[in-house]
Amino acid sequence: MATRPLMLLALAVAVVGCAPMDDTTTGTGAGAAPSQSTACAKEQLALFTPGKLTIGTDKPAYEPWFKDDDPANGQGFESAVAFAVAGELGFDRTEVQWSTVKFDAAFAPGDKQFDFDVNQVSITDDRAKVVDFSNGYYTVKQAVVAVEGGKYAGATSVAELAGAKIGVQVGTTSLDAVKNVIKPTDDPNVYNEQIDVVNALKNKQVDAVVVDLPTAFYVTAAQVDNSKIVGQFGSTGGTPEEFGLVMEKGSALKPCVDKAVEALKTKGELAKIEQQWLGSAAGAPELR
Repeated sequence: MATRPLMLLALAVAVVGCAPMDDTTTGTGAGAAPSQSTACAKEQLALFTPGKLTIGTDKPAYEPWFKDDDPANGQGFESAVAFAVAGELGFDRTEVQWSTVKFDAAFAPGDKQFDFDVNQVSITDDRAKVVDFSNGYYTVKQAVVAVEGGKYAGATSVAELAGAKIGVQVGTTSLDAVKNVIKPTDDPNVYNEQIDVVNALKNKQVDAVVVDLPTAFYVTAAQVDNSKIVGQFGSTGGTPEEFGLVMEKGSALKPCVDKAVEALKTKGELAKIEQQWLGSAAGAPELR
């Protein structure tokens, strides 16, 4: 009978017409764009040296940011941060290599010889015009420096500093901190240059000086003998100053580095690293 083959043919066409097609719009087809998790897989990263994560920093590398002038040992705040980010990106210690990069060269225009640089580089609008920054990994705090044995060297709170004669540089966030947080009884001694602030402490013209914490470490290590960091305290409001990992402008690595930094924040790892290397263990307790 001729009608039965025709009926079977019609049924076959209907079944084929109802069969699912490959969906290239849902991320599962061959033409789909990779998800961020796939794009950030180690084997997908566009690296300066294939198979290796190249991290730049200056030399010498000072404490407490790095220990023993050896960024590769994982000791010190920024070495620990760098290896933590590397770990989030899927790299173990043997897959990380370090490159010596002068501080100002890290954020100068042009090609870079690293995947990212870590060297206490503050994120600024001008710098961001020529390089990419990661999300901030450290919010810069203010610090009080005094000479050992001085009247305010043992202060443990901001309130205890109210009677101090404080030296500070004009036009800085440190000056804002003195006025808005410490609120000393007497007006601070305000200087045009940072070196003048340091010399005022050396010459005992002031009881203490307020500078950002990174500068405080340098003052106590290299500029003023027998000086100490009395303590550190937080932001005075407004946009906080933050350090960011530096990358070449337009770096394809930026979304993945940002993701790694945010993961470390969420898990509390950045806070642990900061407390270990920039807290009381580094001689910079919090002033309450």
